[in-house]
This record gives sequence, C-alpha cells and structure tokens, in this order.
Amino acid sequence: MTYLLLNTVFLVLAAAVFLVAVRRGRLSRRRIIAAGIALAAVLVLTAVFDSIMIGVGLVGYDPSRIFGLRIGLAPIEDFAYPVAAALLLPALWALLGKKTE
Repeated sequence: MTYLLLNTVFLVLAAAVFLVAVRRGRLSRRRIIAAGIALAAVLVLTAVFDSIMIGVGLVGYDPSRIFGLRIGLAPIEDFAYPVAAALLLPALWALLGKKTE
C-alpha cells in the first residue's frame, strides 16, 4: 500500500466531516476562514520541520511507496495529515460543542 492511498482514506473522512459541519450550519464563515489560516500555518511548518527531519536522517521513506512529488525534502504525502487535522478538528469541535452562533 502506498502512503498516498493510505492518506486518501483520512482525507476523504476529514473532508466528509467538515462538509457535514458546514451543511448543518455549525461552521460559520469566520470559523472556516480561521481553519484556512491554521491550515496555511501548519503546511508551512510541515514543509520546514519535515524537511529538517528528513535532511538530518531522522525519517526516511521507501521510494517505491511515495508519489515522488516533494516540497523541500518532504514528500507530498506528508502534507495530508495537517490538511486532515485542519479540516477534522474544527469540524468535530463545532459538531460536538454547543451551537453558539
């Protein structure tokens, strides 16, 4: 199994929960913008710190299991986790918390 295929499962799940929160009116425009800003921040941090960890040899990837596209030294698959977190966490917070807006 490739990292891309594994990540697709998590991304589809996170996107589905995010869409449910949006459709139910639990995520306001302000919260969606905040999630977008948080996503941008974690993508930059992922690019920097994953490149450092890969560069110093803390983490390695089997070349036959990655897509091949990289940002810095980090394979594109590394960016699925921050994207999933930026979608899933605010959506779960909104769905499981009290409706305030």
